[in-house]
Amino acid sequence: MKITKPITNWLEIQASTPAYTGWVLAGIAICFFGAAINTMAGWLYAISGVSFALLGVAAVLPPRSLVGLSITRHPISPVSAGDELRVELEIYNPKNQPVNLLQVEDILPFVLGKPVRTAIEIIPSQGCYRWVYYHPTQHRGIYRWHKVELISGAPLGLFWCRRQRDCAAIAIIYPTVLPLATCPLVDEMGQEESKRGDPRGRPLQTATTGLVRSLRPYRIGDPTRLIHWRTSARYGELRVRELEIITGGQEIIIALDSGGNWQAENFEQAVIAAASLYFYAHQQQLQVQLWTASTGLIKGERIVLETLAAITSPEDSSTSESQSYPVIWLTQNPLTLSSLPQGSRWVLWQDISSPTEIVSWDYPGIILQNEQALQSQLQKPLHSN
Repeated sequence: MKITKPITNWLEIQASTPAYTGWVLAGIAICFFGAAINTMAGWLYAISGVSFALLGVAAVLPPRSLVGLSITRHPISPVSAGDELRVELEIYNPKNQPVNLLQVEDILPFVLGKPVRTAIEIIPSQGCYRWVYYHPTQHRGIYRWHKVELISGAPLGLFWCRRQRDCAAIAIIYPTVLPLATCPLVDEMGQEESKRGDPRGRPLQTATTGLVRSLRPYRIGDPTRLIHWRTSARYGELRVRELEIITGGQEIIIALDSGGNWQAENFEQAVIAAASLYFYAHQQQLQVQLWTASTGLIKGERIVLETLAAITSPEDSSTSESQSYPVIWLTQNPLTLSSLPQGSRWVLWQDISSPTEIVSWDYPGIILQNEQALQSQLQKPLHSN
């Protein structure tokens, strides 16, 4: 079986190979031919001759039916992990006669799933068949595949053949973005500088500044830096500033320690956390950027999502992190916490395979627990040293 399978595959791709019924008919034809030689009966020669002719026709017609068929693939829209990919292909028949009874198989990469196959009853002359299917996803990533196979046994089903067509595909699966109602990691950035004040005794402006358009009641999820404390004290309830234009201010940098060594499960959680923190900060109308070892500082929703979809660990560092700006540092290495820029925050995943003693840190952060949900942990108060 192990020897005949490669031979069968080669025959199907290069020519055609008999189906089970084809082998049965070939055996019957040989038996009739042997009987005809022994008995010299003409009707036995006729039956064997017709059988061999039928086998010959059945071996030639399937490859001919696939000649000229072309396949066009539509671009695949990006999705988030857990959603379904929508894959659309069009099979065009340029010939003057219809093509009947064929199968189309999309050869997906094994990490994405098994090949997907569909049966087509007929493609009319000069016509096009549109095939749309939905494929589930589980893990983020950028997946590429290049081959689509056409399979036919028409019209008799005695022989089968396969022909491959080049049809490149790129599927981008974004990491999951958790809906955060609040996040102290982002909301409390820059509070030390705001409390410290300037040399003239006035408090420094918060990281987000602009023209105040109006004041409105506080809603859950609003950053604390936008609360107007004097007005809140006057009305007896929290009031939040609505800014007309956000200008200046300190940018929030979410830095993923992709150059370090990670456990696979921890790194996937770190990617999800980076995406969630970025979009939470963006939702709060803050200036935010993402830093990784290979890309440096980047911003923009699509660029960030594509970067996080393709990121691996460890990756080569093509840029050095600026030490002059505070960051939200996502890491599995506790030794890096002592060298963060002033005003930084951090999220630490513990390596359960090789526990390391937690060193002292200068700024508050979060130590993640594997048994708790990531979303709830990103919303809890920070650890202070």
